[in-house]
Amino acid sequence: MSTESVDLGRDDPYLPTAWRERRTRISSVADVVELSSAFRASKTMLSAVELGVFTELANGPLDGEQLRTRLGLHERSAADFLDALVSLGLLDRDDEGRYANGAVADQVLDRAKPGYLGGVMEMRSTRLYQFWGNLTEALRTGQPQNEARTGGDPFSAIYADPVRLRAFQRAMSALSLEAVRELARKFPWERYRTVADLGCSEGALLGQVALRHPHLRGTGHDLPAVRAGFEEYVAGLGLSDRLTFGPMDFFIDAFPTADVLVFAHILHDWDAETKLTLLREAHDALPKGGAVVVLEALIDDERRVNTFGLLQSLNMLIETPGGFDFTAADGRTWLAEAGFRDIRAEHLAGPEGMLVAFK
Repeated sequence: MSTESVDLGRDDPYLPTAWRERRTRISSVADVVELSSAFRASKTMLSAVELGVFTELANGPLDGEQLRTRLGLHERSAADFLDALVSLGLLDRDDEGRYANGAVADQVLDRAKPGYLGGVMEMRSTRLYQFWGNLTEALRTGQPQNEARTGGDPFSAIYADPVRLRAFQRAMSALSLEAVRELARKFPWERYRTVADLGCSEGALLGQVALRHPHLRGTGHDLPAVRAGFEEYVAGLGLSDRLTFGPMDFFIDAFPTADVLVFAHILHDWDAETKLTLLREAHDALPKGGAVVVLEALIDDERRVNTFGLLQSLNMLIETPGGFDFTAADGRTWLAEAGFRDIRAEHLAGPEGMLVAFK
């Protein structure tokens, strides 16, 4: 393992080049009106996923009546529903009235395909949609609006159901795949031998890193219920000899020993004090010259253009007692307080970025 300093980027405000010209999308009254009803288009798509529209059409085109019957839709609104999906670009309809999946929808919304994002979509439809209806209350009270309102635990239900958990893991992998591929490409993995992913879920991050860097060995750490999905995924990539699973509770178990520790979409679950505690634990566990990588939908330092990251932070308000998404500048501050040096931020893909720091 090398202890050389690695320059991964500049210390100027985090604003990826692709976003530098982006500003507000609202330029007319019509834009305001459209945004005010954006939930209608969102829920139309989410209901289509929940009903299995795209999975049904993956086997071939169907006319409206065939599709209505197979989906169990009432005749009053079926045509409007299906044609709205056409208008949104999710479905195509030919001159004979037969519906087919649009190219992107067929790739990511068919339950039978590996790129299926519907596990997350179904969760958003059946859980988050109703909870976001209480956003105003959350903004006034600072309190979660999910199952916690009635004393429940939102994660317990997912982790207690193996089928639901497996779908959730697959969806998380599909959502993060582009970003973790960039992480595998951009970080100087050749300088290290071992990596541990803290909160690994299915293991997509470790899988992409190990595929690109055959010298690496890694461990994925998460709650015990995650093991089966992790081992299935890793075996499918042919990496069981280099990637293993280790059960871990961040707040009970000691952090693992590895050259590189990764937090991917983990820190945003917690308040600032807990974020700092986890980073200090990571610093203490790393050898000299080791590195920590934080992957999140990093909000640009000016807090103007990463709409996804800002809305995701509001989602943390809905879902957690103290979690929030953060800017690269925030992350640099916490990493420095935890004892790290040579702290850098780098864009990965879409709204995702990484913070890298060294011990």
